[in-house]
This record gives sequence, C-alpha cells and structure tokens, in this order.
Amino acid sequence: MLHSMSTTVETSSERSADEVNEEIRALWRRSGGTLSVEQREEYQRLVLEWASAAPQ
Repeated sequence: MLHSMSTTVETSSERSADEVNEEIRALWRRSGGTLSVEQREEYQRLVLEWASAAPQ
C-alpha cells in the first residue's frame, strides 16, 4: 500500500530543526520502531517541518 505525503507544512510556531528532530526521535522511541498509520502521518508532518527549519 502506498501513501502520499502532503507537500504543505503547517507550523504553529517557529521551532529549530534540532527541536523538531528531537520530537521525531521521541516518536520513534515511543513506537518501538514500528509506526502506526497515525504515527506515520505525524512523522511525515514532522519531517516536512524539520526540512523547512533546517539551514539551507
């Protein structure tokens, strides 16, 4: 099954790439290495947020 990623990023606050990266790491730790559908959606959102916050 293929899932598409949204290309829009909706951030409620300006967080640094490091802050977003830490949230991504925490998500993976909580999941035990396997993401549910909801967690995958959160992961995709976080990766897009991280990409927009990362230095060019």
